[in-house]
Amino acid sequence: MILSGRRVLVVEDEYLVALGLDDNLRSLGYTVVGPVASLAAAVTAASSEQIDAAILDVNLAGEPVYPAAAILAERGIPFIFCSGYTGSVRMPAEFADAPRVAKPYTSRVIADALADLIGAGAGSGGGSGGGDRGRRNVSASNDI
Repeated sequence: MILSGRRVLVVEDEYLVALGLDDNLRSLGYTVVGPVASLAAAVTAASSEQIDAAILDVNLAGEPVYPAAAILAERGIPFIFCSGYTGSVRMPAEFADAPRVAKPYTSRVIADALADLIGAGAGSGGGSGGGDRGRRNVSASNDI
């Protein structure tokens, strides 16, 4: 499967993390939408952008990203949660099976998780961030 050219929404409120993720994804051939740094911008992008997948920081300046994730799930767009709060924040039940990556992460971990997400999502009709396609959890627990 060719992943190059796929459009990926990046939702990240830490500027340097967003910049690094943007650079990494572009070097892999993805088209980056964003990055967006606020919940309002994430909700707008999740509602209206033509994207193939999304990478979502769980905490956006103190606001959980879950409203944007719910919109993506409703649209059938797969997503990955990223968080530096591994083990300290319980995921809402509707996102328990969503793929997640713990911060800090490496470029390779993000590349592999995104390739698994988009590759697994092709032709599946969507779902809640990958819930019906199996979960790739790079964190050590069910918490994030």
